[in-house]
Amino acid sequence: MNLLARVAKSVKPFFAPRRFVPDGPLRAVNVNRGTVLATRLELAHTGGSRRKGLLGRDRLEPGGGLWITPCESVHTFFMRFAIDLVYLDRKLRVRKVRPGVAPWRLSACFFARSVLELPAGTISDSRTECGDTVEIKAASPSGD
Repeated sequence: MNLLARVAKSVKPFFAPRRFVPDGPLRAVNVNRGTVLATRLELAHTGGSRRKGLLGRDRLEPGGGLWITPCESVHTFFMRFAIDLVYLDRKLRVRKVRPGVAPWRLSACFFARSVLELPAGTISDSRTECGDTVEIKAASPSGD
């Protein structure tokens, strides 16, 4: 086996294939609790969309949210409202929750692969805790 083949074989496990993500709004559900985290979840997976995040918005509507992937840390600099943060690993298990993160704060979870930015109060309303599993799928056309 040549050197290039050995390197490719050893590196392959670190680059898992991306899951198929549907176009349009998404829905996030806490599978363990049977509660809904978001009915209109937006995806931020490009460099530009991840950098912008929720900046420039006055608020996040109930049922709304932003799924930033890949992401292990966020800031709320220049934001105008508080948000809840749910950090997820590659298997969409909750690794950390941060309720009511006010503007001008930093938050990180180095075991996370992505983060859900949700309206403040969503974590307590959905009873989401570390260890729960989240399912993310295409939202229904009515947004329910």
